[in-house]
Amino acid sequence: MKKLHFGLFENAQANDTGRATWRHPDNTRENFDTLEYWLELARLCEEGGFDFLFLADAWGWAEVDGERPDVASIEGLDLPRLDPFVVASAILAHTTSLGVVMTGSTLLEQPYPFARRMASLDQLSGGRTGWNIVTTGTAETAVKAFGVPMVAHDERYEMADDFVRLVYRLWEGAWEPDALVKDKNGIFADPAKVHSIRHEGPYFRSEGYGNSAYSPQGTPVLFQAGASPAGRAFGGRHGECMFVGGGTVEQLKAHSTAIREAAVEAGRSADSVKVMAEFRCVVADTEEQARRYYDEVLAAQTADVTVASYAWFTGIDLSSYDPDTPITDLRTEMSQSQISRFAGKTVGDVLAGWREHGAGSSAVLGTPETIADRIIELAEGADLDGFLISPVVQPGSTADFVERVMPILRERGALAESTGATLRERLTGSETATLPADHPAARTRAVPQAS
Repeated sequence: MKKLHFGLFENAQANDTGRATWRHPDNTRENFDTLEYWLELARLCEEGGFDFLFLADAWGWAEVDGERPDVASIEGLDLPRLDPFVVASAILAHTTSLGVVMTGSTLLEQPYPFARRMASLDQLSGGRTGWNIVTTGTAETAVKAFGVPMVAHDERYEMADDFVRLVYRLWEGAWEPDALVKDKNGIFADPAKVHSIRHEGPYFRSEGYGNSAYSPQGTPVLFQAGASPAGRAFGGRHGECMFVGGGTVEQLKAHSTAIREAAVEAGRSADSVKVMAEFRCVVADTEEQARRYYDEVLAAQTADVTVASYAWFTGIDLSSYDPDTPITDLRTEMSQSQISRFAGKTVGDVLAGWREHGAGSSAVLGTPETIADRIIELAEGADLDGFLISPVVQPGSTADFVERVMPILRERGALAESTGATLRERLTGSETATLPADHPAARTRAVPQAS
């Protein structure tokens, strides 16, 4: 039986990805801007055996025909949100083993300060950080806010490749792991082990010394979620953990196979990438109870959220198209995953489904045993290494999963009981905290110098 890893998928805003269910009385997401909200979730995750808490993020906002609809503000659909790096710093300070994965944009961040921010958190947490690499699916509105040019979808992956190669040099090549001596009677840092780096790429340039010394993991654990051909190729080169959406066994198997093939094509081993799928569920004593509860949650959101929400991710106003239009006839330079995932469906189908699941997947409804059965079925049939649990309401969904489903998975031998000190050791099973030699970041490491 596969040994599975689990993370909690969260957003530092009032709603989850693409829906607006904050009005439900059991949902406390409106308290996302309080420290207590995040510490409670972190406690549930750490005590429940999750490997990490995943903080999704976006810089853009919903627009329909160039205007942000009032419903976006009325329902807290997209704004406001908190900086995931600030949220992560609070969580890491109050936990001892839980990893935290932060989303960072290669379109909108600058590599040099970004490298320092990530290294600082990895240092202070003892190596419990991960980076969700995004090229910014909501780019069309985000670039207006940053005052930078729009970059086409596939070119954004070329830009991302340049970005990561620069931060690899800063994380891996600027300071050797044992450069810091901290000997009060000798030296603080060995100058022979502190190196100037030089990078001249098509999008980013940098020359000089890294601001941060080598952190416990060197490079944080690298997550990526692109489902387009360009995204999969990028993930095959760089990703350690690829996040895919929900779906059937057959759909998820196709994703995991393509991801592992991309890793091999990049000169890495097929199992060097962990494939984790989104999983949303409602746990109850019976399936009927779970269905009633889920319907109540869905009914808490207003119908006009759907059009604005889909436009947030794609820039496409579905209400302007005939409902019978095949969704794959539409074009966008934003999140192409939110078109390709609906191949074979019409605009009307997507509108109906989006109200239920937004950018996520449909929920599995049932008893704890039913939920555990489905997780194991998906993992075994689709060659998955784990799941990101996407909550329906908070903190109830997380508590239900931890208290009612995780014990069953543990009894059945389906949980990866990780004991490593760093996120990489816990998640990948590596015996070391740093990246393996077949990863492109390893090729940027400085040649160790004799003391």
